[in-house]
Amino acid sequence: MIYLTVKSDNVVLGTYHFEDIKVITIGRAPSNDIVLNDGSVSGQHAKIEAVDNGYLLTDLQSKNGVFVNKKFISSHWLKNGDIITIGANLIDFACKGDEADDGIDQTMVLDIDSYKEMRAENFLRVAMGEGLDDIQGELIFLGDQKGTMELVKKVTTIGKDPNSDIVVSGLLVAKTAATISKQVDGHHLSYVGGFTKPKVSDIVVKDSILLKDSVLIKIGNVTMKYVDKKK
Repeated sequence: MIYLTVKSDNVVLGTYHFEDIKVITIGRAPSNDIVLNDGSVSGQHAKIEAVDNGYLLTDLQSKNGVFVNKKFISSHWLKNGDIITIGANLIDFACKGDEADDGIDQTMVLDIDSYKEMRAENFLRVAMGEGLDDIQGELIFLGDQKGTMELVKKVTTIGKDPNSDIVVSGLLVAKTAATISKQVDGHHLSYVGGFTKPKVSDIVVKDSILLKDSVLIKIGNVTMKYVDKKK
């Protein structure tokens, strides 16, 4: 079970409990699981997906972005105690049974000056057109799998699941083994789950890594070359 506590200006707006969920949607539209009545929040702003034994937060191409622990993200593997910022709202993430519960209250109150500065920087980035559209890249498949793939999505999923954007095989490959996400500094490859971890230029990726032009990515039976095509 996960717990999400929504706060604004240090006032609790709502507490949500979810058990056996697959997807939680967050946004201004009434159809969302968590509705945020905030003009700076997009209609469909973000989602939290249950992937294997964890939870993946994804920005749904929102106008003003998503922060986790003051860091601008496109996707993020949530940990107990993480603070999600969407518009003027802070969302505290907690998992039942995690050992970090005692430390959550210490991080619930975000310094208001730091918060305003963080949001101002993001609004300036949007206003100046410094969004993710400039982040462009391509994957060239090597070996038995030929062809190319433009990385047009904010988050590209890789794994054994047939619904993955890139389907790979292998005995110890997870349904979602890794993601490639657009972030303000480029494309990041992130390990998600499974015993088989992705490799970038023969380096095992245990968390996340910024992809450089022409590096080789290997996951399961698939080898790809990343080409940086920034504008």
